[in-house]
Amino acid sequence: MSDGENPVTPTPVAAAADPAASPVPPRQTARGAGRMDLMQGPITRTLILFALPTLASNILQTLSGSVNSIWVGQFLGDSALAATANANIIMFLMFGAFFGFGMAATVLIGQSMGRGDVDAARRATGGVVGLALAFSVVIAILGWFGSDQILRWLKTPPEAFALAHDYLRVTFLAVPASMQSVTLMMASRGAGDAVTPLRFMILAVILDIALNPVLILGLGPFPRLGIAGSALATAVAGTISLAGMIGWFYAKDHILRLRGRELAYLYPQWSELRFIVGRGLPMGAQILVISGAGLVMVGLVNREGLVTAAAYGATLQLWNYIQMPALAVGAAVSSMAAQNIGAGRWDRVTSVTNSGIAINLAMTGLLIALLLLFDRAALALFLGNESPAIDVARNIQLIATWTFLPFGTTIVLISTLRANGSVVPPLVILFLSMFPIRLGIYYFGYPAVGSDILWWSFPLSSLASLAMAWAIYRRGTWRRTLPQPRD
Repeated sequence: MSDGENPVTPTPVAAAADPAASPVPPRQTARGAGRMDLMQGPITRTLILFALPTLASNILQTLSGSVNSIWVGQFLGDSALAATANANIIMFLMFGAFFGFGMAATVLIGQSMGRGDVDAARRATGGVVGLALAFSVVIAILGWFGSDQILRWLKTPPEAFALAHDYLRVTFLAVPASMQSVTLMMASRGAGDAVTPLRFMILAVILDIALNPVLILGLGPFPRLGIAGSALATAVAGTISLAGMIGWFYAKDHILRLRGRELAYLYPQWSELRFIVGRGLPMGAQILVISGAGLVMVGLVNREGLVTAAAYGATLQLWNYIQMPALAVGAAVSSMAAQNIGAGRWDRVTSVTNSGIAINLAMTGLLIALLLLFDRAALALFLGNESPAIDVARNIQLIATWTFLPFGTTIVLISTLRANGSVVPPLVILFLSMFPIRLGIYYFGYPAVGSDILWWSFPLSSLASLAMAWAIYRRGTWRRTLPQPRD
């Protein structure tokens, strides 16, 4: 479709009852600057190649956060490190609240690409980018003026309060650029391009790691900014990365770029907003459920004493890496399934799900085996070789690390459901498994098992969530025709 043509009203998704009933419509041509064809060819190979850039992006982002924490801790001390931790909790919640809207837009983009309706994909992209801009500007303004009150609500320690205030204010200023970057990366993956987000994640990480010591210490011509320098480094890196990604979209004629009259898509229409918000709220609520469950678990672990708390903290650092394949494969499955649903290729949707489960089990299983084989050395990186917490952490690993096998399978199933807009069942599954089931296991099992029931609650609740997800997936009611937004 040429620039400036009238928008094409999306056609309904093919019904699930007869995968062969609707032929794949002719696809509009547009260069993709890294796009993969997710609707043809070998499924397993395509899924792996599509998931790897997302996995690499996740690893880079986590490593960047770890390196920045090292810079802050080494140069500014424990109080500064605690300050960044408090600020990062707030940022996680802010981005988590918007994450669901981005995922809902990704469903629209993926299914539109599957139907060959590039204009509908661009409308969805413009709508979520415009929504992200409005949302992030409001958050930045409220955060700037309300940072002190937010830190009081978090019970930030007095010795870290002033540092957290400086760090948080600068971080809030960076929210618009950061949220736009995340939104464009999600949209790009929905269109089948996972390489472009990786390129600019690499750029952001390199700049962030390099600028942190420069702005913290005031190296060369730069002023010494202390903890505010760390936040500013992240803000500058993110802004440069965003500008580069937007320039790349236009230079490579990316399939989601907006030109001419298409720029009006940045003003979200009620049809897109209704879809994005209606399905995005349950997805965002999933982040809040997971965060709330994590806070409850930290409170229960803290009751067991400092050694157990330290052991759990180190274990979580390692688990961050163990869960990455599941998250990357899940994101790839969601995008690939959405495009095939849009094309009416329900036979491939089932194969995508099965391949995603197999890939996740293989990748996660390998990581678990390596971690358990070298667990003492890995834990010593965080706890020190002589720490009494190492033995406690090794016990946690032996009991609970295999939970990521059913966890990853559940993620893949939920990602397939989400690809056709089924967002409430996954929220219900997460809530039941994280709260009544996991807490029930803890409270009823503690008298008999003791503190080890904390660690057993992870795999047992994960098995329960897998059983529920599998039952909903097999039932098949999620394979309904998804109503599309219309003009």
